[in-house]
Amino acid sequence: MSDDGYPLILQIKQACPSVLEAYTQPSALPNHGQRVVMGQRLMQSGSDLFLGWFRSRMGDDYFVRQLRDMKMSYPIEDISPLRLQHYADYCGWSLARAHARGGDAATISGYLGRGDEADRAIEAFAMAYADQMERDHASLKAAVAAGRIEALIEEDR
Repeated sequence: MSDDGYPLILQIKQACPSVLEAYTQPSALPNHGQRVVMGQRLMQSGSDLFLGWFRSRMGDDYFVRQLRDMKMSYPIEDISPLRLQHYADYCGWSLARAHARGGDAATISGYLGRGDEADRAIEAFAMAYADQMERDHASLKAAVAAGRIEALIEEDR
């Protein structure tokens, strides 16, 4: 227990091979828990002091972290379009900052160049992806309506 009365709870999670390994090379790291931990250390501005990894006697890889349930979320159900845009901007900046920690800024900048070609390519991909999601959702709705699949509809709260 801390001086303030908070318990120390360690969470142990199994670390399986990355889903990307089917499309790339296997991890160069000898332990999948180590791969997860190294990725978290790259992306987090302040790492967990208890973050670590191990292999069980059965040969399974795990990582350990301090369990802290300090997540918060902004209620977006009744949000104005302008506030939703601001919220999305903050989420995007946070995600970009985390991912930017995983690469060498000078190398990435040199690769992308000074123009806006990379920006336009990412935008085109995002728009095409959003269009595909809308088509997929329409197909799902049609399949549910036709009775080809069953969907559980969650009621509004």
